[in-house]
Amino acid sequence: MDSKFDVIKRAVETIDNQSKSIKKVSEYIGDDFKNCIEFLHTIKGRIVVTGIGKSAIIGMKIVATLNSTGSPAVFMHATEALHGDLGIIQNNDAVILVSKSGNTNEIKDLVPFLKNSKITLISITSDKNSFLSQNSDYFIKCFVEKEAGHNNLAPTSSTTAQLVIGDAIAICLSELKGFDKTDFAKFHPAGILGKKLNLKVKDLLDKDVKPMVNVNCGIKEIIGEISQKMLGATAVVENEKIVGIITDGDLRRFLNRNLEIVNAKSKNLMSAHPITVGPNVLATKALSIMNQRKISQLLVVDDLKYIGIIHIHKILKEGIE
Repeated sequence: MDSKFDVIKRAVETIDNQSKSIKKVSEYIGDDFKNCIEFLHTIKGRIVVTGIGKSAIIGMKIVATLNSTGSPAVFMHATEALHGDLGIIQNNDAVILVSKSGNTNEIKDLVPFLKNSKITLISITSDKNSFLSQNSDYFIKCFVEKEAGHNNLAPTSSTTAQLVIGDAIAICLSELKGFDKTDFAKFHPAGILGKKLNLKVKDLLDKDVKPMVNVNCGIKEIIGEISQKMLGATAVVENEKIVGIITDGDLRRFLNRNLEIVNAKSKNLMSAHPITVGPNVLATKALSIMNQRKISQLLVVDDLKYIGIIHIHKILKEGIE
């Protein structure tokens, strides 16, 4: 490595250049952008995003953001569009074409076909006088003075600016649609927010592991049931109804009181009137109950029938806190 080259200085300059470029792009947001958003909010179809090179990669990210925030979108590569992928576009769709210059040959080849199909075309490009912007129904200016590299060659600040414009479009549309955290969770069921809003006790419950003893069971059977089922507790039942719960903690507390445990029965060891939850209770609610009561397990009942135990570790393992 060249000893004269300052890596940290260059990295900071790169980030500073891009942050200034994004700030400048915000100055171009005006009526053109507003009119574009208002139109996209009314369409019945999808938003098709297209581009070539680095702009195509940015286009794919814009599509991902649109989809996850409630605006159906699909990506179409500008080159492949001329070789059959134009069939992706449907009558009620709108096309966003991302291009730094707006004057590449691929763009000039593609635009006439889009216009002949009477598809509304939105351009995200740097020059309002470019071929693309002049042939678009809506134009969003995305201009940066220079790229982050010292040779001003590789797309860096320009693609960052395109990405930010795409995020602005997605966020504005999502808020116009009234897209809230519940909607977000529907599209992200495996994410933490999705789990908090969707994951229920029954989704975590192993119904084949249901520790249970009757009121007259002895200590050996109780310990065996707790150890075998590995949930740190067992339900106590009488006439098929839950009357109590015995946890590892209950056994320790009994021993700490120097009480005779050898001949103790379930009814002597259990905590009566245990807290229960239904299978359709949200996992976050079950976790909240456990934290408030300072307990690690809840008995789960369905229509008064005991169906299992939910342990706090099972919920925490899902990333829910």
